Amino acid sequence: TSGAVIACLQDDAVFQELCKKEFELIVARDNEDGEKLQAGVEEAIKKGVLPADLPPPAYEQVDVLGKTADEVADEIIAKLPKDGGCVMILVGLSGTGKGTTVDKIKSKIPGATTWSNGNCFRSLTLLAVTACEQEGKEFDASCLTPENLAKWAAMLEFGQFDGKFDIRINGLGIDARVSDIANTMLKEPKVAKNIPTIAKETQGEVVKFAGDACKKMGESGTVVLVEGREQTLNFIPSPYRFCLMMSDTTVIGARRAAQRIAADAVGKLNGDDDVAAVVKASLARVAAA
Repeated sequence: TSGAVIACLQDDAVFQELCKKEFELIVARDNEDGEKLQAGVEEAIKKGVLPADLPPPAYEQVDVLGKTADEVADEIIAKLPKDGGCVMILVGLSGTGKGTTVDKIKSKIPGATTWSNGNCFRSLTLLAVTACEQEGKEFDASCLTPENLAKWAAMLEFGQFDGKFDIRINGLGIDARVSDIANTMLKEPKVAKNIPTIAKETQGEVVKFAGDACKKMGESGTVVLVEGREQTLNFIPSPYRFCLMMSDTTVIGARRAAQRIAADAVGKLNGDDDVAAVVKASLARVAAA
């Protein structure tokens, strides 16, 4: 769909300007996110949670320009071990297709699994909120001392339970597996609203936990797929590292612009409409927004 929208509008000056703006926004947001992550990593190094002397790992560049998601996935799979498990790390600028590539790889490798740090942050948030409740007070960021964070992180255990990998929370009166409470306790408002505060302070703890968890799964024969930002994924051990890139970066902005235009147009198309006219009308609305 994105390709069809781009082909329809490629000579339109308004579309070209929108593509440029979208690309600049993506780069600015990625840089901002990267700076925040780096600040969290540096804080974790100061606390001694992450090593200070880790040399930056090398990533193999994969140019996705002009390739389908299947082709990109096959190119990466060809470089993974044919037998046994491993941890595959995937990074790259927003808009290069990291999430789509991981989904494709997962569909092509039997038993492959993805790793997300989200439930780790949620679990630590639950423990922090519970600790405050047990002291008869509302959650406050002042409780996030290095000592408390270390204590709560030690209450998380990753392993196989009843034949399945899971995170166990065991402390402060809670003894539960994340898979059992992911849509209940871990989604409660008192957890959800405090995740950003916890995430800012616990990046090191979560990255360390994720590295250990992925290593365990890889050694057990599972292919673990991890996608995200270099700043944190550099600390997850693996020789299988790939960075998605585009040799023509203008395509990234064009794809994002096309996605926005298509999303606007899809609800406005009727059976006999001139599709190009509807798409151009959507371009005008999106560009003016």
